Amino acid sequence: MDSDTTQTAHPHSLPRNPGIALDLDWALGMQANTSAIERRCASLPGRRSVKKDYQAAWLLKAISLIDLTTLSGDDTEARVRRLCAKARQPVRADLLDRLGLPDLTTGAVCVYHDMIPAAVKALHGSNIPVAAVSTGFPAGLSPLHLRVEEICESVRAGAAEIDIVISRRLVLEGKWQDLYDEMKAFREACGDAHVKAILATGELGSLRNVARTSMICMMAGADFIKTSTGKESVNATLPVSLVMIRAIRDYHARTGFYVGYKPAGGISKAKDALVYLSLIKEELGDRWLHPDLFRFGASSLLGDIERQLEHHLTGAYSAGHRHALA
Repeated sequence: MDSDTTQTAHPHSLPRNPGIALDLDWALGMQANTSAIERRCASLPGRRSVKKDYQAAWLLKAISLIDLTTLSGDDTEARVRRLCAKARQPVRADLLDRLGLPDLTTGAVCVYHDMIPAAVKALHGSNIPVAAVSTGFPAGLSPLHLRVEEICESVRAGAAEIDIVISRRLVLEGKWQDLYDEMKAFREACGDAHVKAILATGELGSLRNVARTSMICMMAGADFIKTSTGKESVNATLPVSLVMIRAIRDYHARTGFYVGYKPAGGISKAKDALVYLSLIKEELGDRWLHPDLFRFGASSLLGDIERQLEHHLTGAYSAGHRHALA
């Protein structure tokens, strides 16, 4: 890995993925060799290690890629305002000054629909987008017309990104045309807002289904594909990530369109973030190491990264409660 990863992040400058006609021969031809995938992923933590200044640079990069998230039933506007303040200044100002990145921010703030106005107001002037979960999150089992209208409401409220959940049963029942049509309807409802398709991979049954679902969602126009809602019993894993990013690579190679990737749920340690970044760099390349093509769906991850950066500068670890998010 190189240490130049703290360069200014790319804005949404690439042409959006418009989607293509459903190609079931291509999608259903997707396979996944589970044992080979697991061997590849097991080798990553030991083979790719960065230390000292290089590690600090990569951790700063990771911060710029975080969708700082609060998705709790007891969310309040005050909590969202505090979270947005943390997104604006994710690390203590004195530490950022010493690291040479005083203007560092997170990639986005992700909230429920009701919290969009508070987040938009709190982030005004910052260029940090507000992302909203939608379509009956997390189960996605409300009527289709209500899920589509929920997207429209969130866009009207000011969300620049919409994280939708697919109907998992369509995958489990092999209703691929219906999945394509659903995803296409969600993409159209988003308008100019970018859409992240949450696959809920822990509920899809197999890595092969993950590969096929990834491809069909991209064919239907997803700007990002995302692992999980964070509410499932199994969320982001390296094997699932490898399957999804290789589907992204395949889609880009054959269509020329870029699609982003967002692992979410269970990524809470700085060392885990470094492994995911190394996987992205090796499988997709440096262009995907910017917020318009890669995000972490996380909350507690930022606190651990801040602790690691303070240790890098001072040689001492601080208590976790000194790096509260909201």
